[in-house]
Amino acid sequence: MSWLQAVRPWALVVVGMMVLAGCSRKEAAPEPMRTVKLLQVGAHQAEQVRTYAAEIRARTEVRLGFRVAGKLSVRAVELGQSVRAGQVLAHLDAQDYALGVQAAQAQVQAARTQRDLAQADWQRFSALEAEGFISPVELDRRRASLQAAQAQLEQAQAQAAVQGNQSAYTRLLADASGVITGVHAEPGQVLTAGTPVLTLALDGPRDAVFAVPEHLRASLQLEQPVQVRVWGSATVLSGVVRELAASADPVTRTFTVKVALPDDAQPPLGATAQVDVSDAAARKGQAPEVITLPSSAVWQHPQGGSAVWVWEEASSSVRARRIEVAGAQGSELVVRSGLEPGQKVVAVGVHVLQEGQKVGVYQPAAGAQP
Repeated sequence: MSWLQAVRPWALVVVGMMVLAGCSRKEAAPEPMRTVKLLQVGAHQAEQVRTYAAEIRARTEVRLGFRVAGKLSVRAVELGQSVRAGQVLAHLDAQDYALGVQAAQAQVQAARTQRDLAQADWQRFSALEAEGFISPVELDRRRASLQAAQAQLEQAQAQAAVQGNQSAYTRLLADASGVITGVHAEPGQVLTAGTPVLTLALDGPRDAVFAVPEHLRASLQLEQPVQVRVWGSATVLSGVVRELAASADPVTRTFTVKVALPDDAQPPLGATAQVDVSDAAARKGQAPEVITLPSSAVWQHPQGGSAVWVWEEASSSVRARRIEVAGAQGSELVVRSGLEPGQKVVAVGVHVLQEGQKVGVYQPAAGAQP
């Protein structure tokens, strides 16, 4: 047997051991200790400031309509157009009213002719009665005819004046200067008397108008100061609640609130605004103290409810602590129970931690912003 045949079994054994060593599983490297950012729980006075979305409107808005019925022939203004006092806004088809004026004038002319005839007759009979040719009774009859003719003339003149007014009412005029904020009828539409055609927002003071739910209606009072911020503007306006609806809207079940803005403030009509309203306790500094946490510190516990990671300084580890959230205050959550002032909780990265996990505390570099 040659030396190659003697070495071959040992070579196969060595190669097999090398293959088995290469296929063996390496031990996993230990997970590095995580560093967390902590915040200390503290109680502070609840702000109790509620924010509402409002719309900027004119203090006075008027729905304009014709005082007579007819077919709308011309609408001379468009939505958003500024108008001045006395400007013609729309026309009705006035042909029938013009004919009515002509008929009334003809009746006046006929009544005047009858009156003149009765007056001449009375004057002639007055001369005859003075000479004794007729009795006083006959003269009284002519006087009564004259008075009746005069009354008919006055009636016809009044009817003519009414017809003239009706004809003038076929033109819709602006009562004051302002901006058209609503269009409710189009040319060709047949309207009854009083049907709204346009909405005119009069120039002058502005209001911020918003709605509050039924359970918050009692938290507002007349003359209550509020803060108003128009969308897209950093300016904060001081407003005062000037009107509270006495009844709820039948559809939304909310109450309309109007806030008077300063006279010199003229934000665009229809602009969106934010109204911040603080309750009476917050304004007097008597609001209760509450614990608030950023939403990044709260996570959903597997057994239900909300929880936070409380840092235990003795063991440098974190423990889950279930809490009860009462609501939101701005961008933070209000904690009703489960935490005590002075405890330290993990502020961010709560979803990668485990019960009892040892962690390091993040220390900002010198001069860095916290």
